[in-house]
Amino acid sequence: MPRWLLPASFFVGLIILWEVGIKWGEVPSYVVPAPSDIWNAAMRNIERGLYPPHIWATMQSVVIGYSLGVLGGIVLGTLFAEVRLFERLVFPLIVALQSMPKIALAPLFVMWFGYGFTSKVVTVILMCLFPVLVNTVTGLKSADPDRISLIRAMTGSRFEVFRYVKLPSAASHIFASMQVAVVMALIGALVAEFVGSDRGLGILIQSGQLNLDTPGIFAVLVVLSALGIGSTALVRFFHGKVVFWERRNDRPNAQ
Repeated sequence: MPRWLLPASFFVGLIILWEVGIKWGEVPSYVVPAPSDIWNAAMRNIERGLYPPHIWATMQSVVIGYSLGVLGGIVLGTLFAEVRLFERLVFPLIVALQSMPKIALAPLFVMWFGYGFTSKVVTVILMCLFPVLVNTVTGLKSADPDRISLIRAMTGSRFEVFRYVKLPSAASHIFASMQVAVVMALIGALVAEFVGSDRGLGILIQSGQLNLDTPGIFAVLVVLSALGIGSTALVRFFHGKVVFWERRNDRPNAQ
């Protein structure tokens, strides 16, 4: 049996159960729409060409903010793991910033960076930065001390210890945090669009709320789910390509 058949069958069964339950219970579509109503709303919006510009606006901020947030998290995490003084001075500030709700910071970002793209990117960066930073520090500090001692015994420099021992040890942690961060990036973009933007999937959700178009809102949520699944799958693909030794270790030993 193909590996995807069981989850696909389970998903189809849930959709059928949802459709039958809504129709049998006569639940109004403005409360919880049936899958058929969501499909009709999605097809109507596709025919109108509504989705592409808003998806593009959201994904632009997601891709740029995610890239900068991941890069910043890796750089700061490396500094925290390698420079004790820097960790003591800056890490409490990062934790304090992360503790602030982003929905409360978003209006400030609109005031500081303007209405639109830049404020969305800043929000996405903050959403992605912390999980990558923490996992980078954890991964670098979990390196095998025996391997570090071996490199040093062979007169290896500090950079060589980092390159050949610590970074490979942290790679799996970093990619795990990148999978979390890609979902957080979508959330950050939506939060910023709710507060200060004129284009994006968050604007479509707000428009559906104002027009009591519940099927249209659910259709946007389906689009967001597809984007999240696709982005996570892409990160997992690169995870398997970069951290290739994990796949090798997971293979069963030849008898």
